[in-house]
Amino acid sequence: MKIKSYRQYKEDYKQSIQNPEVFWADIAKQFTWRKKWDKVLEADFTKPEVKWFVGGKLNITENCLDRHLEKNGNKTAIIWEPNNPKEESRHITYKQLYHKVSAFANVLKNKGIEKGDRVCLYMPMIPELAIAMLACARIGAVHSIVFAGFSASALASRINDSNCKLLITANEVYRGTKPINLKAVCDEALENTPCVKDVIVYRRTVEPTTMKEGRDTFWFDELQKIKDDYCPAVDMDSEDMLFILYTSGSTGTPKGMVHTCGGYMVGTTYTFQNVFQAKKDDVYWCTADIGWITGHSYIIYGPLASGATTVMFEGVPSYPDYGRFWEIIEKLKVTHFYTAPTAIRALEKQPIHFVEKHNLNSLKVLGSVGEPINEEAWHWYNDNIGKGTCPIVDTWWQTETGGIMISALAGITPLRPTFATQPLPGVQPVLLDENGKEITESPAEGSLAIKGAWPSMARTIYGNHQRYKETYFSAFPGKYFTGDGAYRDAMGNYRITGRMDDVIIVSGHNLGTAPIENAINEHEAIVECAIVGFPHDIKGNALYAYVTKYNDIATDEDVLRKEINQVITKTIGAIAKLDKIQFVSGLPKTRSGKIMRRILRKIASNDAENLGDISTLLNPEVVEEIKQNVL
Repeated sequence: MKIKSYRQYKEDYKQSIQNPEVFWADIAKQFTWRKKWDKVLEADFTKPEVKWFVGGKLNITENCLDRHLEKNGNKTAIIWEPNNPKEESRHITYKQLYHKVSAFANVLKNKGIEKGDRVCLYMPMIPELAIAMLACARIGAVHSIVFAGFSASALASRINDSNCKLLITANEVYRGTKPINLKAVCDEALENTPCVKDVIVYRRTVEPTTMKEGRDTFWFDELQKIKDDYCPAVDMDSEDMLFILYTSGSTGTPKGMVHTCGGYMVGTTYTFQNVFQAKKDDVYWCTADIGWITGHSYIIYGPLASGATTVMFEGVPSYPDYGRFWEIIEKLKVTHFYTAPTAIRALEKQPIHFVEKHNLNSLKVLGSVGEPINEEAWHWYNDNIGKGTCPIVDTWWQTETGGIMISALAGITPLRPTFATQPLPGVQPVLLDENGKEITESPAEGSLAIKGAWPSMARTIYGNHQRYKETYFSAFPGKYFTGDGAYRDAMGNYRITGRMDDVIIVSGHNLGTAPIENAINEHEAIVECAIVGFPHDIKGNALYAYVTKYNDIATDEDVLRKEINQVITKTIGAIAKLDKIQFVSGLPKTRSGKIMRRILRKIASNDAENLGDISTLLNPEVVEEIKQNVL
């Protein structure tokens, strides 16, 4: 399954495009199936409908757990690092995980959960989250994991949309030094979620927990009712639902992306093995939260199906200090480290001694995920963390794609800083002009779309297939539209240039924010920035920049504003000069690291009274600061 050379990559890619059914059949037969498929692929992008491994029967947990027991049962499956470094780490073997998952699967059955039922998980980054999601998959229940930072109203809307019967949560969790009462959030949400009949609560802290009689029970108490820890895996059709995961919609209404069993398993495992090139004794750490697709695919399903050792981290990179990531790498001898550019830039801002006091020699591969990485952050990551010896896999993919689509293969693909490089086998990216015509020459820039189906793609939006069609398949009929723009160089390498809706028309010119931001970020005084449009009497729209600078830079702000516009003029042109530049201590972000440009647009447009719910932000306090100092 693993590609071992660039020549093999080229050969495999060619075969995957010319004869995808033969290619994916060869990959899929390396998994455990209860019944082999009748047909590899049925796809019609006009409807759109896609089915992979049609008629095949399996259970993904048998591939993540059971098949490893005989030879690797005592191998560590999950290493858990707590928020507080003084608390003990937990090492869970494949055999132990198998028994824990089976036992909790029996808990779910005792609660009346059956195949096809939806179960909501609103939990911190603890092993019990992995156990609960795998237990759902074991019995054919559909898990819907909601990031444990969303507000009560956001949680309620997701529970109601997917009609969940059961909610699993924890009483409380600490993020850094901040206590978060998850149970209180759930109680508020449950005032408006009549579909939920039962709540199971994991006691993460010793704090008193309010429980509602007849509805709420503790995790441990439920386990005590179980006589054994054996639970047979339920037969699942390849196209049965595995999970629903909500992602933001342009209309503000979240979209419940539906991923199914067979194709998702094959796609995520194949991409994990080839992008990261992990070996038997390697220790792999993805810093994402399991509440996002990165955590689903590249903390749990992909690594466990591959028999890897995967790290779960409960905390934040700044607690107890900004050396926490590097301390964990040294402690666990992490070989593969996968994080977001947002985290890299935040850590880059700190004194280098936080890095230098730790031994990072165990590292073999670095990864980037979540957004395009700018060149300065790429080089800092390469020079200071990888010491120039670790390939950086800059991965592009989405909740909707399920798995990585464009990325270097570690140690195999020639790298180019800030470029995701080349598509994985089975993925056919195309660039389209404003008329939807495919751009065949290179170099070129355009809208990024995908031709043809790939195994891990989402099949629909839960309960609203028409919205799925309109959102992803109507802009360019016959193709999946990613919503992103991209640049392709003469060698066929792709660089993601940003969301197509982050294009601002200034004096009749279409200006993408990503290249302007990249130019600003190259200034030695700048950490990061975000650009939005605001109404302008003459230009129609003008550009407003929110800029974070290094704390120890003494440059006068007016001088710095002039220098920033000089950089933009030199890099892009005078048309892209900024009308307003506001210096801020930070940018409002989701906990996955996404900058909330919607909020910044409203503030710049003097509409700060209608920001909506900001409780789910990583740093809601920065919004008030920005509002107070708006230009």
